[in-house]
Amino acid sequence: MEKNEILTQVKDVVSNVLKVDSSEITDDSNFIFDLGADSMQSVELVAGFEEAFDIEMDQDRALEVQSIQDAVNFIAEYV
Repeated sequence: MEKNEILTQVKDVVSNVLKVDSSEITDDSNFIFDLGADSMQSVELVAGFEEAFDIEMDQDRALEVQSIQDAVNFIAEYV
């Protein structure tokens, strides 16, 4: 899977979980500072990424991911 495809799916998951319009999400958006994610939503994002990409991620490492681009790079390790 190419990173462009991963990026599109990551933005879709983030938009759904955080209830943010996808047009407001940039590659550099920070989940907490730019998009307003709280700790519970961070866990929901990880679950959403796992479901969307049919992968199982290291939870501790996944929760350290801070931005859209970081998520794309992290998920790329699994797909």
